[in-house]
Amino acid sequence: MQLPIVAPAPIVTAHAEIFRDLFENRCQFQHFQNYLTGLIVLDNKSLANMTRCVLESADKTNLSRFFSEAPWFHDRVNDRRLEYLLQQTKAVCGPKADAALILDATLCEHVGSLFDYVDRHDNHGDDTYPLAHNPVTSSYVSDPVRFPVDLRLYRRYEELTQGDAFVQKHFPGRSIPTTQKERARLKIDLGIALCEAAIQHKVPFSVLLFDSWSLAEELGSMARYRKKDWISLLKKNRHLETNSFVLKDAAGTPIRLAGPHIAVDELVPLIPPAAYRAVTVGDPTYWTFPLAVRLPGLGKVRLVVSFKNPELTGTSVVLVTNRVEWGAQRIITLYLQRWPIETFYQDGKTHLGLDEYRMRNAEAIGQHWCLVFVAYSLLHLDCLSPSPTKGSSPLKTIGEACRQQAQALIQALILYAHDRLQLGQRAEDIFTHLFAKQQTVMARC
Repeated sequence: MQLPIVAPAPIVTAHAEIFRDLFENRCQFQHFQNYLTGLIVLDNKSLANMTRCVLESADKTNLSRFFSEAPWFHDRVNDRRLEYLLQQTKAVCGPKADAALILDATLCEHVGSLFDYVDRHDNHGDDTYPLAHNPVTSSYVSDPVRFPVDLRLYRRYEELTQGDAFVQKHFPGRSIPTTQKERARLKIDLGIALCEAAIQHKVPFSVLLFDSWSLAEELGSMARYRKKDWISLLKKNRHLETNSFVLKDAAGTPIRLAGPHIAVDELVPLIPPAAYRAVTVGDPTYWTFPLAVRLPGLGKVRLVVSFKNPELTGTSVVLVTNRVEWGAQRIITLYLQRWPIETFYQDGKTHLGLDEYRMRNAEAIGQHWCLVFVAYSLLHLDCLSPSPTKGSSPLKTIGEACRQQAQALIQALILYAHDRLQLGQRAEDIFTHLFAKQQTVMARC
C-alpha cells in the first residue's frame, strides 16, 4: 500500500500555470499536473498506479485518453518549457562562448514488440541488441544550468525505407544489406535537426559537443554555416592526411609516414612520450599532445591525444575540434561539459520514468517523453542557487529534489487528515476515503 497523494507536488504547483493555456479545459490541466507529480514521487509510474495513488484523479481510462485522444501538442509544451527555462535561468547562465549544446542518444528498453517503432538496437556498453526505442536528444549546459532541449526518435534505415518488405515481396529469400554508415547517416540527420531546433528556440550556445557517431561532413558544414564551434571524440580508425602535419621523434627528427593517410590508432604509438604535456582541468590532470591536421571531409582540425597518467598507459582519448587555435586545456574543459547529458539519462530513467512508459502509440510516447523533460526541468530550477558563482554546480541532485517533493506531499497528507479530524470526521472514515482506490485493487488481488 502506498501513501495517497492529496495535491500536486509543490514544484508542479509553483510552475504549472505557465502551461495552463496549452490545455483546453481544467480536466486536461489536472491530468498534466497529476502526471508530473506521479513521475516525480512515485516508484511505479504506470498510469494505473498514478490513478490509484492520486486522490482526486480520474480513473486509468481517462488518464490514458489524455495521451491518446486529448488535443494537446507536446511540441507546444516543449516550446513553452524552453522559453520559460531560458527566462528563469538567464541570470545564472555562464557566458555564451562557453555554453554548449550536447548531442547524444540512449536506449529505452522494452519487452514486447507492440510499441510503435520499437526495434533492436546496438547497446555499445555490453555489445547486445535489446528491443528498445532509440531517442536522440540535445541538452544545454552553461555553468550550473543544464537541461534537455529536444528529442528525435531514431528509426532504423530498413524501417524508414521499407526495404525489407520490398525485398521480400520482389526477391524472396534474399536479404537487404544495411551498413553501419547508413545507420550513422540517419542519426547525423537527426543531430542536425536538433541543432537547428535549438537555434530556432534561441538557445544561447556557441559550442556543439557530440560523440564520434555524429562526426561527419554534414554536421560540420551545418555548424560552420551557423557559426558554431564543435568538439567531438575521434574514432581510432579515422584517417588523417599525412601531408598536413609533421611529427617528430624524441630527437627532433621528422618521422616519415608512408602513404597519403594514417589511422589515428597508428599515429598515437609514434608520438614520443616527451612530447606530452600535463594539463589540469579542475582536480584531474591529463597528459596531452595537441596536433593540427587535415581530416578528410572536415578540413583543418585540431586533435588532442590524452592519457590519464604520466606513464601514458591505458586507453588514450582523442578529441577533435574545428578550432585549430584552441589549446588542450580549453578543448578538454569544454568537452567535459558533455557529462551532464549522461546524468540526465541516469536521472531520467532512475527517478522520472524516462523508459517506464507502456503507451504503444508513437504520439503518446512522445508526449510521455515531453512530460519527463518538463518534470526534470522544474526539478532542475529547484536545484539552482539563486546567486551562483562561476563554475558552480547545482545545490542538490535531481534524486534529492524528488525526495524533498515526496516529503512535502507527506506533510500535505498529514495536514489533510488533521483538517478533517478538526471538522469532526472519524479517523476510520478518513482512512477509508484516502485508501479507497488502493483497497479496491487489493480486494481484486
